[in-house]
Amino acid sequence: MTFNYITGPLEEIKVDTIVLFVPAYKKTTNPSLKRLDKASGMAVTTLLDSEEFTGKQGENAVLYSPDGYQSRRIILAGLGEKSDLCPDSFRQAAGTVSRHKGLSGSAKAAFYFDKYDNEAFFQAAIEGYLLGAYTLLEYKTGEGKVDKRKIKSLTFAVAGAKSLKKMTRAIERGQIIAEGQLMVRDLASAPANMLTPRILAAKAEKLARTHKLSCKVLDEKQIAKEKMGALLSVARGSKEPPRFIALQYKGGRAGQAPVVLVGKGVTFDAGGISLKQALNMHEMKGDMTGAAVVLSTIVTAARLKLPINLVSLIPATENLPSGTATRPGDIITSRKGLTIEVINTDAEGRLILADALDYANEYKPQAVLDIATLTGATLYSLGYAGAPIFSNRRTIISQLQAAAGATAERVWEFPIWDDYREGMKSRIADLVNSGGRDAGTCKAAAFLENFIGDWPWGHIDIAYVDLEPSGKPYTPRGITGIGLRLLIELLSHWKKPGK
Repeated sequence: MTFNYITGPLEEIKVDTIVLFVPAYKKTTNPSLKRLDKASGMAVTTLLDSEEFTGKQGENAVLYSPDGYQSRRIILAGLGEKSDLCPDSFRQAAGTVSRHKGLSGSAKAAFYFDKYDNEAFFQAAIEGYLLGAYTLLEYKTGEGKVDKRKIKSLTFAVAGAKSLKKMTRAIERGQIIAEGQLMVRDLASAPANMLTPRILAAKAEKLARTHKLSCKVLDEKQIAKEKMGALLSVARGSKEPPRFIALQYKGGRAGQAPVVLVGKGVTFDAGGISLKQALNMHEMKGDMTGAAVVLSTIVTAARLKLPINLVSLIPATENLPSGTATRPGDIITSRKGLTIEVINTDAEGRLILADALDYANEYKPQAVLDIATLTGATLYSLGYAGAPIFSNRRTIISQLQAAAGATAERVWEFPIWDDYREGMKSRIADLVNSGGRDAGTCKAAAFLENFIGDWPWGHIDIAYVDLEPSGKPYTPRGITGIGLRLLIELLSHWKKPGK
């Protein structure tokens, strides 16, 4: 699909279909809407009187061949109340209209922003469109593999010429960010037989070459040499060997300490000896969503040329039951030297993250952020609506909250109290990997805290927000790809945390 950028009145845009973004209204006072009303035989007034379209969020209405207009179809897309307008208003409106048959069935289409002049609105609209129109066709065959959308070009139009450069810049940025999130969806949706740790490592190496990143992959022998006993303990049950992936992007000044991102990369999680229930186990191919996020984030940062130094670390493994698998009750030794009594082999994510967090010390980071589908307990705290976050620095919490507000990828701060730290101590080893069902999300964070160095740290638990059960305006049912936009927004406005 090609993107074009123009300025001028709605009447002069010559495409098959135009999407006109409209805030909620009780009277037709907007000049563009008034002209359209007159040209369509008062159709806008009729829609308003009948309450078929009033500009509410999620509403769409179609006007055909208005007199004097170059386009044969104009879709009105509701933004919601004017007083509540924000970037996500445009993201949701564009996501909803992305699946409108009138738009997808047009070869040439346009988004008309009228007199809106906010870069964040422009960026959100292209994000919403690309994210909302997403369909996974890779594993289909025959006709099922054919993309039914006819759209070949999308024009972005604004009334004022002064806004053209601003709109162009914002759309180009939004496209890159949306494509990053779609990469997360593609990776996390891949079946486990087609995305093993070795295949994930090969994809990381290919992306590194394409985007001029440095990439180092440790095989099982090198992992053992690094004394990553926690990662190796999880991998023991599978014939597929583990991999440890380290990517580096140098966009900041020479000598600047990097921000290190760590992503959980369990390419399939059956629970090990502590076997999961069969119901919905197929979703465990997505237990590497954290890895997908940090891989896509470093690629997206490179494409955006963010002025920051970044490292992405991915411990990748499967967690399966077998005669060689780690057993409940086993004691393992982590890279840091701390011993861990394995209470539950299904609490494997924190084990592989433990070694990765310790390895982050090699980069002398200014901060480390980990992201993982870590605990099922999040379902009973925030459900599918938001991600728990933890940190040892108030500045990281504040920056994550600001990024969440800008992207609508919601987060909520959880505590690490001493009660939770005590709950992760073992009677016969240094730590246990599971402290029971109560406060599971907080106890998992308390466990990870043992493996961070003397640097600012943040932890994001995306279990359950990584999946959308029913479908939303720009998030079709399935893998959401959440976390990519959050981290890119965070890194775009990054401020080094204090000590």
